[in-house]
Amino acid sequence: MSIITLDILSKAIANKVGIGIDEARRNAGFVLDIFGYSDRVIDNVLNNEDRQLFYLLEEEGMLTTDQEDTILYDGREWRTHYWVLKKKTIIRYAQKKKGSFGSVISDKPIWDLSDRNIYDSLKEENWTTRKSRI
Repeated sequence: MSIITLDILSKAIANKVGIGIDEARRNAGFVLDIFGYSDRVIDNVLNNEDRQLFYLLEEEGMLTTDQEDTILYDGREWRTHYWVLKKKTIIRYAQKKKGSFGSVISDKPIWDLSDRNIYDSLKEENWTTRKSRI
């Protein structure tokens, strides 16, 4: 079984998410502090703000969720949610060079005003044609 170290997870986060190694190391340290020596951790140990990092890493493919159902003594069903490290994926991301694959997170803002120049490149007749169709 593979062991995920601080260096491995830091490199994986930096390579996949596209952030600096120092910030990636802080995030990796937080994640590994939560997991400890285990491959999975119960979701209840996270608060909402901390859980956001886990959601991000899930979107990037480094974490996944799992659940376990148990019947309580009084007959009720109890469901426990877990976060699980995807070790093979993390190791693969750590071995790749930065920028060799895409991230679901874009550095580009949603509204990039530099793209507005495309309208300046259109001829006036394009605008007239569009107006006449409406």
